[in-house]
Amino acid sequence: MPAQKKTKASGAAGSAAGSRPPARTARRPKLVREVMSADLLMIEAHDHVSTAAAVMEAGRVGSALVMDHDTLVGIFTERDVLHALRRSPTAALASPVTKWMTKDPMTIPPSETIRGALRRMLKGGFRHLPVTDGGHVVGVVSLRDLARALAG
Repeated sequence: MPAQKKTKASGAAGSAAGSRPPARTARRPKLVREVMSADLLMIEAHDHVSTAAAVMEAGRVGSALVMDHDTLVGIFTERDVLHALRRSPTAALASPVTKWMTKDPMTIPPSETIRGALRRMLKGGFRHLPVTDGGHVVGVVSLRDLARALAG
């Protein structure tokens, strides 16, 4: 007669009294402040596209915050450079970033969860969001920042 495989019966008879799988401890969700970059790359509204592109390339970042003194007036990104070059190839590099930037960009507080930030970015089609606290820019969060936080 072939050997039969024995299986444990489920229920109280098959398990030690009172033993349960270990309880999962709820992890606190990561916040934007934990993953954002506080090294801000800022340009002025009158700066030319060529200047902004050079500064972004030197800083190895995909966006620059456009400031008027301490006030955020826009965000200028790699996409804006490409858009400018496609629309006006000969004049784009000498034109001011204000012509191509996103004016009054959506911002996010540092206390937002990374999942909440990701939802906002995907819904709005953004790769970068300025992080503001009390009306002051304190950082920038990118899709890459969020992806790294979620992956690791």
